[in-house]
Amino acid sequence: MAVRTRAYVLAETTATKIVEADEQPHDIVLHNATKSSNEYIFIGGASAVAVGTANSMHIDPGQTIYMTLNPEDELWATSDPSGLKVQVLDIRKGE
Repeated sequence: MAVRTRAYVLAETTATKIVEADEQPHDIVLHNATKSSNEYIFIGGASAVAVGTANSMHIDPGQTIYMTLNPEDELWATSDPSGLKVQVLDIRKGE
């Protein structure tokens, strides 16, 4: 099992791939490191086009969420406003 940690500073206009696909299911922990109110991180899958403030789930400031991604799934993120940091813990079971 491999545990990968990383952090991304996000832009409002361009989505960033924050978790790449794997051949096995893997557990993900995401944390919005922003403490100011009304500053959200938006997440979604498939591509940068599929993630935006109008059509994606958001993570509140200071919130941590947990999920399991299926094989070959990716996760993308953007923020409102630009410059917010998302922290990622990626637990790869097949490594």
